[in-house]
Amino acid sequence: MAIDSALLDLAEAGAVFLRLYRWEPFCISFGRHEPAARRYDRARIAELGIDCVRRPTGGRAVWHARELTYAVAAPLAEFGGLKQAYREIHALLAAALATLGAPAELAGSPARAALPAAGPCFSSPAGGEVLLGRRKVVGSAQLRQGSAFLQHGSLLLEDDQSLLRDLAGLTGAPPETSLSEALGRPLGFAQAAAAVTREAAGRWNAVATTQLPAGVTAGAGRHAARFRDEGWTWQR
Repeated sequence: MAIDSALLDLAEAGAVFLRLYRWEPFCISFGRHEPAARRYDRARIAELGIDCVRRPTGGRAVWHARELTYAVAAPLAEFGGLKQAYREIHALLAAALATLGAPAELAGSPARAALPAAGPCFSSPAGGEVLLGRRKVVGSAQLRQGSAFLQHGSLLLEDDQSLLRDLAGLTGAPPETSLSEALGRPLGFAQAAAAVTREAAGRWNAVATTQLPAGVTAGAGRHAARFRDEGWTWQR
């Protein structure tokens, strides 16, 4: 989260970044304004030894296990606004999934937007999010900072979000799907990341690298203490 915040700082100076990564150890991330302390069983989370962090972006909780997390940090002017960026990024992801054999579509706008207290991120699709067979496979959230924005999202590769629903005391069949479930075969991080990278290269002329841009490590150091602070993680 500190690295993504540092990328957002650089985006205010005009840079554009797409970052793809996975979590080790697995982790729950809460949305910036989500009432996590009221929604989730903190004692049980600690008993299970599960790491938690609060994102700088909004939205609702995500269980980051066998999935792909993406972050886009860019000037708003590159996309024309937050709504336009949301749909353009999801269109890129849907096109990448299509190259893997998964015919994705974008969700229409719901009658009412989901509130931070409405349960885990994948409980219901928001307008413009990516669906496979009408079930959510990508969940995303945004943050605006000055002239730039950060958009986070999770592409489910193998796991569903049952752990989060259990911790929140929710029951019922998973409303989301994973890419592997939709394809009927396992598909890992490397394959998914390669597909997204190829699509970004074609659409955005993105150049792939495994190195963080200059200045990001120092910038992340300035943000890291906030994301390590349990007072920040469990503030709501």
